[in-house]
Amino acid sequence: MTTIYDIAKRAGVSATTVSKVLNGYPDVSMKTREKVQRITDELGYRPNAVARSLVTRRSMTIGVFFQDHVNSGFRHPFLHDVIASFKDVVGATGYDLLFFSDLREDSATQGFVSRAKHRDVDGLFLLGVPRTNPGLGALSRSQIPVVSVDLDLFGPRASYLCSDNVGGARKAIQYLVENGHRKIAFIGDRFGTKPGHDRMLGYQLGIQEWALPYRSEWVISGDFTEPSGYQAFQKLLGASELPTAIFCASDMMAIGAMKAIAEAGYRPGVDVSIVGFDDISLARYVTPALTTIRQNTEEMGQRAAKELLELMNTSSKPPSVMTVETELIVRDTVCNLNRTQI
Repeated sequence: MTTIYDIAKRAGVSATTVSKVLNGYPDVSMKTREKVQRITDELGYRPNAVARSLVTRRSMTIGVFFQDHVNSGFRHPFLHDVIASFKDVVGATGYDLLFFSDLREDSATQGFVSRAKHRDVDGLFLLGVPRTNPGLGALSRSQIPVVSVDLDLFGPRASYLCSDNVGGARKAIQYLVENGHRKIAFIGDRFGTKPGHDRMLGYQLGIQEWALPYRSEWVISGDFTEPSGYQAFQKLLGASELPTAIFCASDMMAIGAMKAIAEAGYRPGVDVSIVGFDDISLARYVTPALTTIRQNTEEMGQRAAKELLELMNTSSKPPSVMTVETELIVRDTVCNLNRTQI
């Protein structure tokens, strides 16, 4: 088995120098560094992870906690895409991901901090964790570097990132107004999550900005799932007047609403217009193709990864609040009432 002493002998340097190169210390010349790395590759040497962690005092592991509202796990399109992009960046720097399962909110001994310390991870990445999780307080006060997505976790070592959910919702309302709609309903999670709250806020701001009628019977709760969108439109059928358009806080709810619209004898995108949020892959394949607000999941994962690497590598780095822009994707589910009225 090749050792650092074999590499040192062949390179004509000390074993200490080889160790410094392998562990990223800066006080080695570029010429020597390149020589050692070339010989290391030629000999197929792979440093022992345990030994390396003793030298660097790092496990080279990042813990990942994620929860979704539909219990689909890695199949959840938004979570999957963000995690994949995050993994590409941290993986290129030598970090592995450790996925924690079965986060028990009712057990203090199973909280974020205790589990992170037990597994000796260097940092944490949180996605989809609800604001109500009782372990978040201790995590925000800890010195564990952490980046969360769609969760406004503040702390001395805690940064968070989200899409511009308010701005995205306002884009949806503006597009509907530009197409002649004034009776616009909302389906979404209004209070349980930060994205749900912010998209509701964006809807309300859009209604105010365009002086549109706000009617409580047109604001229906949903939990980001297809069935909840289906059930929400069924409730809208009981309203005193049916809106001409619906803004849904997720594509899955929009797809569920489209099914209910069709079953009620209406035509999605003709009799009732609809705009979703997320731009999941399915949005372009449903019939009619769904107009939606796109979240840039690739940029979200990349920025979260770079932020966490900085927090882990620089103890003095202050935490950040990061916002990623959204984009309106126009497809076939919004009818232009201005044309139909001509």
